[in-house]
Amino acid sequence: MSHRKKEKNSWFVENVLPHESGLRRWIKSRFSAIQDVDDLVQEAFTRILKAHESGPIPNTQAYLFVVSRNLAINRIKRSNLEYPPDAKEVDPLILVDEIAGPFESTALREEIDELINSFQALPERCRQVMTLRKIYGLSHKEIAAKLKIKEHTVEAQIGIGLRKCRAFFHQKGHIKCSRK
Repeated sequence: MSHRKKEKNSWFVENVLPHESGLRRWIKSRFSAIQDVDDLVQEAFTRILKAHESGPIPNTQAYLFVVSRNLAINRIKRSNLEYPPDAKEVDPLILVDEIAGPFESTALREEIDELINSFQALPERCRQVMTLRKIYGLSHKEIAAKLKIKEHTVEAQIGIGLRKCRAFFHQKGHIKCSRK
């Protein structure tokens, strides 16, 4: 196994898998219309691994739950099932309170705020592309069609967005940037 693959596996085991049981419970309680929770969790894992390949994820737990929420909502919309009447939109910041203790909750809120601030600091087109890719998990092709731009423009905007977000977090002292 290559060093990079070992590193990726280690990151996944340490940062993602500890949240699996909580994620499953949360999906079942919030999205009872979802029949195949296992499939949704696997898709969320796939998305978070792809996002991790693109760059650091400041708060893996919050990102995992937001991606899962979006996937669940999309599945419900696609299947033409009625959204349960007792279900409501969940603010990721409220979700943080439910899945963490008070001290963790405060730290997670700060990290989510920083992530939001990093996206808000991006130029408008770049922010749109990054939001569609990193938050909603759309493919480059889907983003290009939605924004009526070329796929290579999507790729360029994602590159710009990642560099600017990395610089934002570096400036705030959250990550170390290395030049390669």
